[in-house]
Amino acid sequence: MSSKDLTLFSYEILGLVGRGGASAHDLRQMERKGRILDWAGESQYYAEPKRLAKLGYLETRKEPGKTRERTVYTLTPMGEEALREWGRTPLRFTPLKCEAADRLLAADIVGEEATRESFATLREDLDDLRERVSEIAASAETLPHRTKYLRIAATFFERLIDVHEQLVDDVERELA
Repeated sequence: MSSKDLTLFSYEILGLVGRGGASAHDLRQMERKGRILDWAGESQYYAEPKRLAKLGYLETRKEPGKTRERTVYTLTPMGEEALREWGRTPLRFTPLKCEAADRLLAADIVGEEATRESFATLREDLDDLRERVSEIAASAETLPHRTKYLRIAATFFERLIDVHEQLVDDVERELA
């Protein structure tokens, strides 16, 4: 297999499966709980692990579930090597999908008052995200092999939230 078979989402799935393994439902719950990285459609969290298993990056085993048997995915040696190779590649800034920026691009048409009002509603969402990131940081202790990395990621997410809060402040001030 080649790295061209893998997308950023593929690597995200491989990283979430990690050393302990996870079902597709577990993957979806991890992303939904954190929410800050929850950008893929729900069905992709079920389809992508199947695809990665067919390609040989993941293997499957069956385990009893709450209501029916579930498929648990684990990394194969090929999956681990793919993550290692990817981890050694140059890191580039990932383009942002940012509704706040898009709202600003349309502010001259939508109007400053409507733009300011819509930005004000972002504060509640940011509060929710901050709480979720706080839970990620707290749960980092339960994964000793990932604690350090989850703490660093949680700090990064907190800073992203801070930047969005600053943007709301700027919009409220400038469009008052």
